[in-house]
Amino acid sequence: MHPPFRRASLALAAACACLSAHAQPSTQSITITGHYDNAVGSSDAASQGVINRELLKSRPALRPGEVLEFVPGVIVTQHSGDGKANQYFLRGFNLDHGTDFATRINGMPVNMPSHGHGQGYTDLNFLMPELVSRIEYRKGPYFAGNGDFSSAGSADIVYLRQFEAPFAQFTLGEGNFKRAVGGASFNVAPEIALLGAVEVQRNDGPWTVDENLRKENAVFTLSGGTAARGWSASVMAYKSRWTATDQVPQRAIDSGLIGRFDSLDPTTGGDTHRYSLSGEWHADGAFGRSKVSAYAIGYELELNSNFTYVLERPADGDQFKQTDKRSIFGLDASQSFEHKLGSLEAKSEVGVSLRHDRARVGLFDSVARQVTATVREDKVRETLLGVYGQTAFDIVPNALRSVVGVRADHVRNKVDALTLAANGGSSSDTQLSPKLSLIAGPFAKTEFFFNAGRGLHSNDARGTTAAIDPKTGDPVDAVPPLVASRGFEIGARTEAISGLQSSLALWKLDFDSELVYVGDAGATEASGASTRKGIEWNNRWIPLPWLLFDADLAWTHARFTNGDRIPNSIDRVASVAATIRHLGPWSASLQLRHLGPGALIEDNSVRSFASTTTNLRLGYQFTPKIEATLDVFNLLDKKVSDIQYFYESQLPGEAAPVADRHVHPAEPRSARLTLQVRF
Repeated sequence: MHPPFRRASLALAAACACLSAHAQPSTQSITITGHYDNAVGSSDAASQGVINRELLKSRPALRPGEVLEFVPGVIVTQHSGDGKANQYFLRGFNLDHGTDFATRINGMPVNMPSHGHGQGYTDLNFLMPELVSRIEYRKGPYFAGNGDFSSAGSADIVYLRQFEAPFAQFTLGEGNFKRAVGGASFNVAPEIALLGAVEVQRNDGPWTVDENLRKENAVFTLSGGTAARGWSASVMAYKSRWTATDQVPQRAIDSGLIGRFDSLDPTTGGDTHRYSLSGEWHADGAFGRSKVSAYAIGYELELNSNFTYVLERPADGDQFKQTDKRSIFGLDASQSFEHKLGSLEAKSEVGVSLRHDRARVGLFDSVARQVTATVREDKVRETLLGVYGQTAFDIVPNALRSVVGVRADHVRNKVDALTLAANGGSSSDTQLSPKLSLIAGPFAKTEFFFNAGRGLHSNDARGTTAAIDPKTGDPVDAVPPLVASRGFEIGARTEAISGLQSSLALWKLDFDSELVYVGDAGATEASGASTRKGIEWNNRWIPLPWLLFDADLAWTHARFTNGDRIPNSIDRVASVAATIRHLGPWSASLQLRHLGPGALIEDNSVRSFASTTTNLRLGYQFTPKIEATLDVFNLLDKKVSDIQYFYESQLPGEAAPVADRHVHPAEPRSARLTLQVRF
C-alpha cells in the first residue's frame, strides 16, 4: 500500500478504535446536518446516499465535473482541454468519459450513446456548481429505476429552484483564470418562481500553448406549486471553445525535447454547445405519487486530437477530427403507491423511460483542424425504452425489509453509413434485469444490506452494424447492442458511535464483455469477459459541532476472466478531508485525494504511478452578505499525472513507432480568489 494511503488508513482506524473505547451510549441517531442524508434507515444499500448543498460549498473544485468526487470512491481527472469531458474512475473502472456511470442533471441524462468520441460520453462542463441542491448517488446494478450505463453507479444532480438571495460572484486565478457568475430568483405570481443564473469563464491554464478557454453558460427555471404537488420548466444554454494540450510521451519529457506542459500539436482542441428545454410535474394523490418529466436537447461537438503524432501520416501528422451533432428527446414517468401484499404493508413503483437520439457522427483526418480525408461518417437513429417495477415491504417489521424489482430495456438502432454502405443497417436487442435488496435492522443503530442485480450498457450503434474496418478495409464482426452485467454487494452502515457515521461495502461486478466502440479508430474492438471485486469504507465524523472529518477509502481487484489485467483499472482510491464550518467568520477545508496505481497493459509489466494531491479552501465572511474564498489546488505542488496510458506513437525524427507511457500532467500548484456578494 502506498505510504500516504497507508498512513491515512491507519490514522482513521486508530481514531475509530479510540472513539469506540471512549464512546458513551447515545439516545438518538446522528445527522450530518446540511451535509449528508445518509442516516441509518435512509437507503437500500450501504453504497447509496445523498450529498447536500452545504458540503458542496465547503470544498474547492478545479473543474465543474469534480463535484462527482463528493460521491465516495469517485476520482475525476482530465487528459485534454477543459471543454472536453473528464475522465472518471470508480470501482476499478477507468470509465473513460462516462461509460458505466449514468449521470443526470436537472432530470436530463448526460451520457450520450453512439457518441463521436466515446460510448456514454459525459460532458459535465455545462454544470453550474452554484445551482446544485443535492447529489443522489447509487452504485451497482441493484436499482430498477436505473438502466443504460449504470452498472458501476449513477448520480442524479438536482438543481435549485430558488436562491436564498440574489448573488454575484467573481473569481480570479493563475493562468489567466477569470470567472463571473450571477444568479437571482423571485416570485412572478403566487407560488410561481423564476430563477436565472449566468456564467462566463476564461482560462489559459499552465500550458505552454494557452488553452484559451472561452465558456458561456446560462440556466433559467420557472417553477410552481409545492413539494406535494408542483411543476418546473428549465431552459439551459452552454457553449465552449478551447485549445487542448493532449497527453505526451514520457520519452519526450525525459530527453528534454519538451517540458511537462508543452504540446506536440498546438492546433488540437475543439468547440461544443448544448441547448436544452426540460420540464417536470409531480403530485401526491389518492393513488400515490405521480411524476412525469420530458426533455429536448440540441448538442454539437467538434473535437481535434493527436495522440500518435506522425505514426500514420509522417508528412501531415496524425491529427484527427471527431464530430457529433444530434438532437435528443426523452420522457420519464413513474407512479408509486402503497398497498397490501397479503398481510404485509408494501409500497410499489412502476415507471417508464423513453429516449430517442438522432445524430450525425464523423471521424476525419485533419491538419490544423482542417479536414483532409473522411474516415467514416454516419447518421444514427437510436431509441432506448426502459420499463420497470419494484415493491418494497417488511418481511419482519422493524427487523428485515426487502425491495424486489425487475427492469426491461429495449434498444433499436438504425445506421445510415454515408461513406461505406456495408457498415449501415439496423439492430435491436432486449434485456430483462431482476433486482433484489434485503435490509436487516437497525440493531443498535446498525443495519446490514444484501444487494444483487443484473445491469447493462449499450454498445455504440455503429459497432452493431459494422462489417468492414473503415481504416484497413478488413472484415470485422458486429457486436451485440446490449451487454449484460451482474453484481452483488454485502454492506453495513452504523451510527453506534456518537458522532460517527460509517459504512462498509464488499462488492463484485461481472461483465459478459467489455466491447467498446473506439472513436479514435472508427472501429469496434472486443475484449473478453471481466470481473471486478472490491471493498469500500466510508466515514463521516463530527467530533465538534464546527468540525467534520470525511474519509472514503476503496480497494479494487479487476481482471479479465482469462486472468489478464484490465488496462487502466486503478487498484485503490482515497479521499480524506477535514472541514471547519462557520468557526466565527472563518471556514476551511483540507482534502487529500489519492489515485492509486494500476496496470497499463494486460500482462501488468507496465503500471501507472500513484498520484496524491492536496487541495485547500479558506473562507472568510466579512458581513452576512459578503464572503471571500481562497482555493489552492495541488497545495504541495506534486509533479504527478492526471492520466497515464501505454501505447505506440512516433515522434518527428524517430525511425519507427515506440511503445511508451503517455502522460497528461496534473496542474501545478495554483490559487484562485473568489468574492461573493449577496443582495
